[in-house]
Amino acid sequence: MKHTALCPCESGDTYEQCCKRWHLGEPAPDAAALMRSRYTAYVLGLTDYLLHTWHPSTRPASLQDEAGSQPLKWLGLKVVQHEATGSDQAIVEFIARYKLNGKAERLHEHSRFVCEHGRWYYVDGDFIRD
Repeated sequence: MKHTALCPCESGDTYEQCCKRWHLGEPAPDAAALMRSRYTAYVLGLTDYLLHTWHPSTRPASLQDEAGSQPLKWLGLKVVQHEATGSDQAIVEFIARYKLNGKAERLHEHSRFVCEHGRWYYVDGDFIRD
């Protein structure tokens, strides 16, 4: 990705100014920043980062797609709300738009995050039906 390209997380900053530092190992400062960096990691195919930032209690063994499934084309992210629910817990509501098999879809979720040893982790989420 060019250093002048806008970050896929739609923060308005370039990738260099935004998610790249989290992808290179700097801890995200809060759950919203981690959520944005995880979305960008999906866009860029950074599966190691996605697994590394997934809490071990809920982390899948891999992120391999099912055989024969079509890849998603990510179209955009909107962070609706970021709420600290404690000193080391937070919820982020987001809407991620994507295209699958030529059809536009939306993933609307309340995601739970926890901070351990100075690092935020994605725990799990509840889908919201629109």
